[in-house]
Amino acid sequence: MEDEEGPEYGKPDFVLLDQVTMEDFMKNLQLRFEKGRIYTYIGEVLVSVNPYQELPLYGLEAIARYQGRELYERPPHLYAVANAAYKAMKRRSRDTCIVISGESGAGKTEASKHIMQYIAAVTNPSQRAEVERVKDVLLKSTCVLEAFGNARTNRNHNSSRFGKYMDINFDFKGDPVGGHIHSYLLEKSRVLKQHVGERNFHAFYQLLRGSGDQELQALHLERNPALYNFTRQGAGLNMGAHNGLDSDEKSHRAVTEAMRVIGFSPEEVESIHHILAAILHLGNIEFVETEEGGMQKGSLAVTEEALVGHVAELTATPRDLVLRSLLARTVASGGRELIEKGHTVAEASYARDACAKAVYQRLFEWVVNRINGIMEAHGRDPRHDGKDTVIGVLDIYGFEVFPVNSFEQFCINYCNEKLQQLFIRLILKQEQEEYEREGISWQSVEYFNNAAIVELVERPHRGILAVLDEACSTAGPITDRIFLQTLDAHHRHHPHYCSRQLCPTDKTMEFGRDFRIKHYAGDVTYSVEGFIDKNRDFLFQDFKRLLYNSTNPTLRAMWPDGQQDITEVTKRPLTAGTLFKNSMVALVENLASKEPFYVRCIKPNEDKVAGQLDEDHCRHQVSYLGLLENVRVRRAGFASRQPYPRFLLRYKMTCEYTWPNHLLGSDRAAVSALLEQHGLQGDVAFGHSKLFIRSPRTLVALEQSRARLIPIIVLLLQKAWRGTLARWRCRRLRAVYTIMRCFRRHKVHAYLAELQRRFQVARQPPLYGRDLEWPPPPTVLQPFQDTCRALFCRWRARQLVKSIPPSEMAQIKAKVAAMGALQGLRQDWGCQRAWVQDYLSSATDNSTASGLFAERLKALQEKDGFGTVLFSSHVRKVNRFRKSRDRALLLTDRHLYKLEPGRQYRVMRTVTLDTKGSSSEGPCLRLHPSEPSGHSAPCLCGTQARAARARFLLQPWCLHPPLAKLLSQPEPPWPGLAAALSPGSGLAQSPTQ
Repeated sequence: MEDEEGPEYGKPDFVLLDQVTMEDFMKNLQLRFEKGRIYTYIGEVLVSVNPYQELPLYGLEAIARYQGRELYERPPHLYAVANAAYKAMKRRSRDTCIVISGESGAGKTEASKHIMQYIAAVTNPSQRAEVERVKDVLLKSTCVLEAFGNARTNRNHNSSRFGKYMDINFDFKGDPVGGHIHSYLLEKSRVLKQHVGERNFHAFYQLLRGSGDQELQALHLERNPALYNFTRQGAGLNMGAHNGLDSDEKSHRAVTEAMRVIGFSPEEVESIHHILAAILHLGNIEFVETEEGGMQKGSLAVTEEALVGHVAELTATPRDLVLRSLLARTVASGGRELIEKGHTVAEASYARDACAKAVYQRLFEWVVNRINGIMEAHGRDPRHDGKDTVIGVLDIYGFEVFPVNSFEQFCINYCNEKLQQLFIRLILKQEQEEYEREGISWQSVEYFNNAAIVELVERPHRGILAVLDEACSTAGPITDRIFLQTLDAHHRHHPHYCSRQLCPTDKTMEFGRDFRIKHYAGDVTYSVEGFIDKNRDFLFQDFKRLLYNSTNPTLRAMWPDGQQDITEVTKRPLTAGTLFKNSMVALVENLASKEPFYVRCIKPNEDKVAGQLDEDHCRHQVSYLGLLENVRVRRAGFASRQPYPRFLLRYKMTCEYTWPNHLLGSDRAAVSALLEQHGLQGDVAFGHSKLFIRSPRTLVALEQSRARLIPIIVLLLQKAWRGTLARWRCRRLRAVYTIMRCFRRHKVHAYLAELQRRFQVARQPPLYGRDLEWPPPPTVLQPFQDTCRALFCRWRARQLVKSIPPSEMAQIKAKVAAMGALQGLRQDWGCQRAWVQDYLSSATDNSTASGLFAERLKALQEKDGFGTVLFSSHVRKVNRFRKSRDRALLLTDRHLYKLEPGRQYRVMRTVTLDTKGSSSEGPCLRLHPSEPSGHSAPCLCGTQARAARARFLLQPWCLHPPLAKLLSQPEPPWPGLAAALSPGSGLAQSPTQ
């Protein structure tokens, strides 16, 4: 066990007790209970003590601690048993069952809830919708069945008044895919009458206290349960420790929501409420003998006629037929003639009560069948879906002893006898089979064998049930007293049977009424009053036909036997006792075919008080549950047994020959070496696959040795694990860096390969790779690509320059210089034309006045002595008033002349180029589209356009980066360059332009 199960909490397994006595057993049980340890093992059997309070032992966190663990790895818990059953089912594909037993109030129902919650929590990790639906139905069905099948008793606030066995079907992955609920012997007599301090079934009080005012009005009900005969006894009680009204209201909402989740339609829920209300109204119907008038049927009438109308309305049946069924019955004579026979007051009351019981029983059975129809797995084929396995959970009523015990207690205690017989038989059988299988000699243990009690009840022809059936089938006035006399005659010498007739001195029994059975749980005195009527379970056919003909489909479906004709001859139906016996036999056979796990529940006190353990009361339960015998059987030969691999896995650190791994021939040899080192070889026996340990002291010694070494091993493991984590991290980092390096190399290689592929055609003229796109480079190669692009541009410019004739190089260089100065300022600067320079002397460009300009040019050359004409063209002067005049511009190597074309190119102004220029501003000359020469006229902004700039533009520059840039562009701006240097083109409007 874990460290939290230390010596101060007692022994977590009763097998580990030093001495197997009742005193030691009770001392250990009380110590653990006081410490909040309500669970203790007996081997694989779990003993549970009801704490009568909420303990922090459950929830998802606790489930996670037990999931996938072995029984001995965690402290005793219901989750450990549920996990063991689930693992056995999933690993070995074998059906398992969990049998929960104990007396009323011991906590069986709560134990079954926790088991269901565990199974629901650990299954369906893939969240399949169908599996989730089945899980919801499994969990919510408990709430619904508690409402209709549980009631408050003097022993338990939420006592199950029926037996329940639930099969959960799992697919090959271990997920629940369906289920089926079997119910046994509903205590329907509780509908009519309850003992002092008890209540009717919860459903009635939940309907009255939890329904809305409008719904109650529609049902013709009042909220006070004391107004109805069937609920008057428990009107002042609640179903728990809280306020009764609040508890019933909350429970009503929870049940309604659970029915919605399960799949009940709103119409079905409404029908259920109508049936419950009809039962309450039926219980208030009283009969009175009359001679005339009123609702007369012979000499019998109903005291309150409105109740008959309410019952008819709620059951959707005709009012007159309801009244007729209550006051009389129809029988068929030998000639199949129908005769209507009126009831006496006693007969009518009996028929009313029988009808109420039967309707509630049919309602309960219908609810169970409806849940089964929704929950069962449909359309599963083992050939395709795999074989389904089953986990069964049995939550059945415990052993009951009341001040007055009737037929129901007799059947319940017989059921417990059968289950106790199965428990003892399986425990002994499993022990014996395991010892034989492992080759270990078996030592028999004496135990209380209740086979004689079971035979007393179910023996053919002479058993109590057989005698009761015979009394029910015999014609004539057979009374309960005659039935008792027959029992006395048959079982006069039976050691477990007695009556006042057989034991006259025993005044605890009454003559002609009581008999006593010595059960395994103690002596129980039964009153035979009502045995025959309850066993017959007789209901007049009139009620069956009445309810079958109801217009309510839900109620009609509950009474299929109502369609039989009254004259139809049928076999005698089986009695209630025989039906219950057959169901018990089938249940025991079903449980015996599965691998069982047991939860034995103990009720700590009769007052239902938290933290209080009544030793005498618990001692009695330990005795009749056979727990002490179970411990002795477990320890008869050997207290514990473990497979060799599991034993080594737990204790190998205590021996130098087995730690960390042994080198011996087999696990058995390693276990032998370990025990020899500790000197314990004399207290064990070696089986074929398991080690059997005789004394608990051996286990204690091994556990203590292991506990001393665990801290050292933990430190060693922590050190090794931290080193392993560090090495893993280092390897991961190295791997990451290697991957990054290889990836970068791959990206560089891929980029260079793509670059080489794309630029294979770059040498082909005339484009020399002008249209090629550069591939996107990796980030690390971005500077490399920038350099390559620059080099490629220079190389391509070089290839283009090599193809230009030397005679055009001077003009190309001039255009490049102009492009650098004018690009972005003008769209068309004559890049694509040949530059003539002296446009006014050209007869082509200045056909009308080229002669006059030649004469003026000659005269100026003789006067100023300039060498060459750099540029000449017509321009248009625009003043600040936006008035224009035609002018001509002449630029030589020494002067800049402004000429007037209309007066034979008279010189208007001369600027010497050696002068830096004045600060005065001249008029602005702009381009005009209607220039008579046919060329664009440039714009000149006063004297700011210096001749030095023109000389700079036209001087022969060598090849430099602007030229390379120009030649590398996909579409070189030749139009702009030509426009800048064409005849009549102007320079920038300012020095900065």
